[in-house]
This record gives sequence, C-alpha cells and structure tokens, in this order.
Amino acid sequence: MSHVLDDLVDLLSLESIEENLFRGRSQDLGFRQLYGGQVLGQSLSAASQTVEPERHVHSLHGYFLRPGDASLPVVYSVDRVRDGGSFSTRRVTAIQKGQPIFTCSASFQYDEEGFDHQAQMPDVVGPENLPTEVELAQSMADRLPERIRDKVLCARPIEVRPITERDPFNPKPGEPVKYAWFRADGNLPDTPALHKWLLAYASDFGLLTTSLLPQGKSVWQQDMQIASLDHSLWFHRDLRADEWLLYATDSPWAGNARGFNRGSIYNRAGQLVASASQEGLIRHRKDWT
Repeated sequence: MSHVLDDLVDLLSLESIEENLFRGRSQDLGFRQLYGGQVLGQSLSAASQTVEPERHVHSLHGYFLRPGDASLPVVYSVDRVRDGGSFSTRRVTAIQKGQPIFTCSASFQYDEEGFDHQAQMPDVVGPENLPTEVELAQSMADRLPERIRDKVLCARPIEVRPITERDPFNPKPGEPVKYAWFRADGNLPDTPALHKWLLAYASDFGLLTTSLLPQGKSVWQQDMQIASLDHSLWFHRDLRADEWLLYATDSPWAGNARGFNRGSIYNRAGQLVASASQEGLIRHRKDWT
C-alpha cells in the first residue's frame, strides 16, 4: 500500500475506547468542513465492529447534522438496536465538542440465495488512458486557491479518473450525468468489511456536485455554498476497493436550494456492487467567500 492509503486504512480502523464507543482521527482535505466521506466510512467501521463477521452490511442511511471540524477527532457511539434471526441493525452517532455531527442506521445480513437482476452498466471508456484528478488539477494549478492548493495537488489514497471532464473554473451548463473510475491506490488485504468502509469513504466524492451541472456551476466557485444533508448506501455484493470501480451518477431533480443525486457503482465485470443517493444544500450566495 502507498503511505497515504495505509494512513486512510488506519483512519477507518478506529480506536476502541469503551464497549460500543470508538474514536477516529480526522483528516483535512482542504474543504470548509470535515469531509463527509470520512464520517461515513468511520461510522460504518464503528457499526461493523459490533456485529458478528458473518453478517455483512447491506445498507446505511445517514444525516449530516452539523459541520465537522477537521482538526479534531470524532467519537462514535453505537447503539445495538437489534440482532434478529437474519438481520442486525445498528444506530451510530458521530460526536464532536459534545454535539452530534452525523447520525446513521446500518443494517447487516447473513448471505443467502435469492432472486437476481440488475441495471446494465453504462457503455463507457475504460480507465487505462484517462488522466487522474490530480493530473487534471496540476494542469490548472495556477488557478487553484492558494489555501487549498497543496491539499488538491498532494498524493491521494483514492485514485479517481473522471470520464466526464469539465473546467471547474469556467463550467458550462450540461446534462446532469457524470462518470468516473476510482480505486484505492494500492493493494488491500482480503478483508471484505474494509473494502466496504473504503467504498463508503469514496462514495461522497463528486456525488453532490452532479446537481450543479445543469446550472453551469462548480464547487470551486466562491459564490456557491454546498453541503451534504444526507447520504444513503446500499451494498449489493462483495467488492474490492483496490480494483477499478465505475461511479455513474445522475441528478433527476434540484429545487428549494437542494439537489438530489443518485449513484450506481459497477466493477470491471459489469456487476452492480453498490448504489448511493444523496441530497445536498446548493445555494448561490454572492456574500459567500
């Protein structure tokens, strides 16, 4: 593993400080607040560590309640809501400064046989000859705000290769659909739960901004106030986060200062491994700097 991926795996593993109570470090990615994907991945890690390994997470539904502080650790309190014959349910609250910043419920299930169908994977180009997000950022480094330039241009644990490219400093209105390939930047151990924690972490990248595409707006524009309000994930099958995954996102609706977004995640074999949805705040504010 690269050192940045090794650090992310450690970040998601958490420290157990009491029964049903965990603590996680935070990382500063240069955003105005703590990156939501960190809280998603760590919350899922906390919940998973209170469930028997034979039960695998199949869904997570969460709400972002307050902006997180990237300079402080996060404490995760897990409520063991129920352990039934087939399913286990956990409720997780992420806490900073004595206040909840995120809460979610996660459900786990034994593997069993059932009916099987899925949506077809979009016909898109493969990742091999596409530039990475870091390489694209390097080509416009002189236009990046100085306060976040180092964060944007540094090595990343998740390699992202966008198929749908747009100039974030001069965006044009377009269809609310995006495609990108992503994978962990290094080989990971054969621990199925870890791969799902990493997918939860990565699922927050680029999802909300899909709803900005029809407006010709970008997260890099200083007059845009953008924040995740909720996030849901469904895990359909085992996956490997260190192999290429396609993230196909679309936004069927925006209004009332909110944007709704959906994501489908496929492996290279065309199997739908996970689905995501998210609603977020999207305000055009001239006083927002």
